[in-house]
Amino acid sequence: MTARSRGKSRSGASGGEQDVDLFQRTMAAVQPLKKKRSLKPPPKPGGGAAEPGTGAKPPPPKKPRAQEAPPLSADAFAGVDRRTVERMRRGKLPIDARLDLHGSYQDAAQAELDAFISSCAATGCRTVLVITGKGSVREGGGVLRRRLPDWLNQPACRPHVLAFATARPEHGGSGAFYVLLRRRDNRR
Repeated sequence: MTARSRGKSRSGASGGEQDVDLFQRTMAAVQPLKKKRSLKPPPKPGGGAAEPGTGAKPPPPKKPRAQEAPPLSADAFAGVDRRTVERMRRGKLPIDARLDLHGSYQDAAQAELDAFISSCAATGCRTVLVITGKGSVREGGGVLRRRLPDWLNQPACRPHVLAFATARPEHGGSGAFYVLLRRRDNRR
């Protein structure tokens, strides 16, 4: 099609006239909707902004709650970069302190862990090794080993802990954990 013949059809009518004719034929069969739809979203029940001119004040904005840290697990590493996670899993991060809980009762072990994590965080330790022991196989593993993830999620430890992972065999294997602590804020 050339630029000269673009506006005319074979019958001689211009393209604009054809478009108008086609539009009118198409719209002849169209019927309007029975109900007008509003463009505004429906108001939320029990809340929402007050209509202007009604005299009602809008509710005060909600204060954001302090976000609670998500629970830690040995497989989740939220908030830690991939390189650090891989170095921790491979046992390549330098271990700043060690805690051996072998032979401790649960209550004493939890108290020792809380004090240890708090003191390590205060002194600026980054990676610590917590040795729980493997426990007996017939009982499904050691009690301390099973309970350590719960203790690290308790309010005494959770603010200091970024992540933890099972240790490499040279550091105790499944009977020990690497614990990555948050960096200390030195701006105060």
